[in-house]
Amino acid sequence: MIDSIIIKGDKVKLREKRAADAACDFTWQSDVELADLDAAPRTNISYQTYLAEYIRDIRFPIPTRRRFAIETLDDVHIGNCTYYSIDEKRGEAELGIMIGNRDYWDRGYGTGAVTALVGHIFQQTRLNRIYLKTLENNARAQKCFARCGFIPCGYMRRDGYSFLLMELHRRQWPPSPAQQPI
Repeated sequence: MIDSIIIKGDKVKLREKRAADAACDFTWQSDVELADLDAAPRTNISYQTYLAEYIRDIRFPIPTRRRFAIETLDDVHIGNCTYYSIDEKRGEAELGIMIGNRDYWDRGYGTGAVTALVGHIFQQTRLNRIYLKTLENNARAQKCFARCGFIPCGYMRRDGYSFLLMELHRRQWPPSPAQQPI
């Protein structure tokens, strides 16, 4: 099988999703704490149903969404990142990330993944703005996004959650040395 690494960063590799990722993703999406950090309900379907839907999504991807597995440089699948709601006319997309493997929290892997993905987006697409929402009380995620150059641009409430909205424009990339990961 050909390795499907799409993007390589200093700490991580981002590659296309594959069926073998389903077990980790199912575990992470079934985890109450991770679901809360993602402001999403935890999955409550059987693994067999999840796997069938997962394989269908890989075979027939949504054209306005690009999903990637996050791997360490030594090939450990530690999370996922996505850019979605891609709007070519407006030149923007939303970004999402989850480091599901807690052994890799607070070690710069999230910052590495976001930096690699944003660099890829600005180098390989015509998108000019990337935006995201993160829970208002998730200081760790906000610090990561700020290091990658994202700046706060508003607040919103949805489904009982309070979010901080952040954005990054192509003209602001790459981030200044003060924002870059240490």
